[in-house]
Amino acid sequence: MSYCCDVLFISALACQIADCLNDDELALMAADTLLLSDSLNAIAVRRSICNSSANDKSSSTTSSSDQSNKADEKS
Repeated sequence: MSYCCDVLFISALACQIADCLNDDELALMAADTLLLSDSLNAIAVRRSICNSSANDKSSSTTSSSDQSNKADEKS
C-alpha cells in the first residue's frame, strides 16, 4: 500500500502546480513532463537491456573459462 502515498503526493503536487499556471502554461508543462517521462523510461529500458546483455556476456565468459579450467585439470 506504500505506492498509494506516491500517487497521493503526485496528485497533490499536480494540483498545486496547476493553481500557479494559466491554461497554456499548464498544457505546455503537461507536454514537457510527458516527454521527460518517456525519455526517462527509454533510458531505463536501455540500461536494463545493456546490463542484461553485459551480465549474459560475463556469465558466458565465466562458463567458457570454467570449462577451460576443467579441461586443463583433466590433462
